[in-house]
Amino acid sequence: MSMETILKRLSNIMRTDDGINGDAQRLEQIVWMLFLKLFDSKEEEWEIKESLHNMKYDSIIPTKLRWKSWALKEDGMTGEELLEFVDRTLFPTLKNIEVKSNKHQTVRNIFTDTHNYMKSGTLLRQIINIINEIDFNTQTDRHQFNDIYETMLRELQSAGNAGEFYTPRPVTQFVVDMIQPKINERILDFACGTGGFLTCTLDYFERTNQIGSADDMLKIQNNLKGIEKKQLPHALCMTNLLLHGIDIPNIERRNSLAGQVYGFADKDMVDVILTNPPYGGTEEAGIQTSFAKEYRTSETADLFMALLMEKLSDNGRAGIVLPDSILFGDGVKNNIKSRLLKEFNLHTIVRLPAGVFSPYTSITTNLLFLEKGKPTKEIWYYEIPLPEGYKSFSKTKPITNSHFEPIKEWWNNRIENENAWLVKVEEIKNYNLDIKNPNKVDETDNMSIEDLILKMKEAINENQEIMDQIEDVLND
Repeated sequence: MSMETILKRLSNIMRTDDGINGDAQRLEQIVWMLFLKLFDSKEEEWEIKESLHNMKYDSIIPTKLRWKSWALKEDGMTGEELLEFVDRTLFPTLKNIEVKSNKHQTVRNIFTDTHNYMKSGTLLRQIINIINEIDFNTQTDRHQFNDIYETMLRELQSAGNAGEFYTPRPVTQFVVDMIQPKINERILDFACGTGGFLTCTLDYFERTNQIGSADDMLKIQNNLKGIEKKQLPHALCMTNLLLHGIDIPNIERRNSLAGQVYGFADKDMVDVILTNPPYGGTEEAGIQTSFAKEYRTSETADLFMALLMEKLSDNGRAGIVLPDSILFGDGVKNNIKSRLLKEFNLHTIVRLPAGVFSPYTSITTNLLFLEKGKPTKEIWYYEIPLPEGYKSFSKTKPITNSHFEPIKEWWNNRIENENAWLVKVEEIKNYNLDIKNPNKVDETDNMSIEDLILKMKEAINENQEIMDQIEDVLND
């Protein structure tokens, strides 16, 4: 049976439970059970390794609470007995587990703010039995489930502000491929969400044959780090990395902007930053005052950019997703761009077309690629065009890896064309980086007033269609 079928069965059962209300709770419910089953699989691996060295393995999760002890038997606990065990024994124990190691901390972090929402112990037993059909000890099932896990994340639409923690995988893969991280580099995503940039980095290491031994995996585990402040995306990220073979995911649960934001020692800096920070949000005054005066603002994305400039080591590099507003904005945005151009080589700005982050946000975004240690002398712009017949990307017509192929071919052999243009830094006025494509003719330049009015009416009709679709989704 396919993994996709398994996930559909899980969802259908949970929709009949009185305690589950919406996608967010459904996903959280799946995640804590998947985590326990995955972690039990990991513990079996660690137990075997210890036995090979004639050592006794001390279980991280108390033996009676391990998945195999209470969930594995199809005719095991069910009904009120199962609910009583989960709500009054399992969760309280794991939320307060004594932290003796990073592995203990991982378990505690997952369960600190996680809940069991299901009210029917009978339905919960059905869910557990379906999850038991997945064998995480086989590479085939792990790889298959990883693909479906990504689909599950992409389909999530009503779990709060989902756009805050999901970046389309073709975007993350492109950024990682262009940055070309190495396993001996310190790599960070300080707004990691569900771990898209981190898992794409792991995939990149595999594709470029950088993993050849257990020592390599240990090096990656130490060097690959993430920070996420919200419980649900943090739990999703931890499970995502476990699925990708990381025994102890190095993912802190906190707000990156609330800790140290400048004056980092060399050992606390990183060589690579890959991130899509939240934008459009606001930060409280207490967080703003942690930053230097010239960077104080309530705009979340601006603060993350200021943090990035401090956190990146000399000769370090970064790929970051940012909205259009930072390119043309003034005030704090100008202060950020002033330092960026003086101390960093902002060598490439990739302008993404409309709808890439649909349906989460309609904000137009850019990919900025930069290196620390040298001033910017020129910036290459590349505008990814919409495919023929597209008015924008959407949930039903998403951006794919193929849409990045032309820019990948251009990347190491740069010449100006209809989508690419070069701007010398001395041509930039008032730090305005919102520079339009000079090779693209604006179709409205030669239009009559009647044609312009017709075009405006078409746009209004399109917007109404979109609003009608949103209303239909909300009603459903």
